[in-house]
Amino acid sequence: MILMVIERKFIEDAIVKDKVSKYLEKNLTRAGFSRVEIQKTPLLTRITVYVTTPGKVIGRGGETINLLTDTLKNKFHVDNPQISVAEVTNPRLEPRLVARYVANSLERGANARSLLHSVVRDIMMNGALGAEVIASGKLAAKGAKKRKIKVRLGYMPMAGDTVKLVDAAALAAYPKYGAIGIKVRIVQPGTIFPDRQVKQIELPKNIAAAGQ
Repeated sequence: MILMVIERKFIEDAIVKDKVSKYLEKNLTRAGFSRVEIQKTPLLTRITVYVTTPGKVIGRGGETINLLTDTLKNKFHVDNPQISVAEVTNPRLEPRLVARYVANSLERGANARSLLHSVVRDIMMNGALGAEVIASGKLAAKGAKKRKIKVRLGYMPMAGDTVKLVDAAALAAYPKYGAIGIKVRIVQPGTIFPDRQVKQIELPKNIAAAGQ
């Protein structure tokens, strides 16, 4: 019985975190929302929001962050939320920001294959040990069939517990000719895997030259 209660509480917390993350992403897009970390303690709930422009989250005189705090407490029933704002130091290593960039570029009509190659290049040039970007859906003009383009470089675990060491995000782009699903996975610099030693690789010529 106790185990059932604990399991139910764990599921409820996961659902709340997902809802909070989606709410923050929707409302902090202009601040460059990347991710949120939530840590519950007996006295409060620590919420760290990672963005590219912290000032837009804090607001004049703390107005915006106070409003966010009240919303999380009253709408999502988060116990005593304490929000802190952290600045993203390298947007190219943040999967959600990379996915948003890809989505915006596709909506402006960028060539999907060239775009994905240049994005993976930028991720790897910023020290990542592995990168994967996938775009699937209507990747060409009206009337074209759905297809998938995947660009992967470096080490990228696909199964097992080591997958948890990979940062990932998924978004959708909506150009005129149809929806496109975007997935970004990044193995951060310095990630230590228990079963192998991973080093940064040299970029292939086709990736290194992408977008130039």
